[in-house]
Amino acid sequence: MIFIDACFKKPTPTAPVWLMRQAGRYLSEYRATRAKANGFIDFCRRSDLAAEATLQPIEILGVDAAIIFSDILVVPLEMGMRVEFAEKVGPVLPDPIKTQDDIDRLANDCADRLEYVYDALKIVRGALAPDKALIGFAGSPWTLATYMIEGGGSKTYATAKKMAYSAPDLLHKLLRKLSDAIGDYLLRQIDAGANAVQIFDSWGGALEKSAFFEFSWHYMKRIAKRVKSERAHIPVILFSKGAGGYLEAIDGDFDVFGVDWNTPIERAKSVLFDRYALQGNMEPARLYSKAAIEAGACDIARVMGKENGYIFNLGHGMQPDFSSENAKFLVDFVHETFAR
Repeated sequence: MIFIDACFKKPTPTAPVWLMRQAGRYLSEYRATRAKANGFIDFCRRSDLAAEATLQPIEILGVDAAIIFSDILVVPLEMGMRVEFAEKVGPVLPDPIKTQDDIDRLANDCADRLEYVYDALKIVRGALAPDKALIGFAGSPWTLATYMIEGGGSKTYATAKKMAYSAPDLLHKLLRKLSDAIGDYLLRQIDAGANAVQIFDSWGGALEKSAFFEFSWHYMKRIAKRVKSERAHIPVILFSKGAGGYLEAIDGDFDVFGVDWNTPIERAKSVLFDRYALQGNMEPARLYSKAAIEAGACDIARVMGKENGYIFNLGHGMQPDFSSENAKFLVDFVHETFAR
């Protein structure tokens, strides 16, 4: 698999490419699949529909890896929290974490309750061509904790940060519990057919440097170390949006560092590429224009085009109003431009 080879910095004929949120509303096929479900949570829990959505970008775009369709919030959901997805509002957790008792009530067997994700992985792996990789994923402990403490999305993360500075022991207890659950979950995904796993830290950039390494990166490293110790042949990708200013202090037992679009790829290469493969980092909004796609991909190719150990991706996720035609154009352009 070209994607797996790149994760381990082995020679590849071109840069493999996949796109974060590549299964999404910008695809009419995805919208049709989602319409078969009774709401978003039902969509995630319907293994057949999740598998269908996962396979669509492979068939439509020609990407080199599928990433299982799910949502990071299935973890708090299956830990026993109420999770709702409101149209045009986003996720809402009506009973947020406030106390030790709230943390104690979270189920320890979350990974056992996520069979629908493993079933979807098995379906997809069975349907994928042998040269196409399948990626499993989870949200980082810090990112999940922000939703669980704030009761949904946030622009300031004030409540989660208040806990970090005024009750750090309480936050660490929650993060440790989440780390254990996420580690179990990723190992089960691997056993169900995932060829690689990625941890998404969407909100690491909300933290100053010392807090980032204490409350976010530490736990991502902890999970990665566990996965690598138990499944050494599986690549682990860590992606933390907003961590570009902290690259010199990045370390850990993982294989691929996901570079966000705010971080110059030249800087990531100079600081990290001797230790990790790199993935990223085109500004997603370039998908609105084929000329912008070409310019952005060529800029990255000038830095990474001849290097083994590079995976082309966006610096964050696809947007609902992107054009599937432009996404296909991007994939084809990358394969051609990065050919060696």
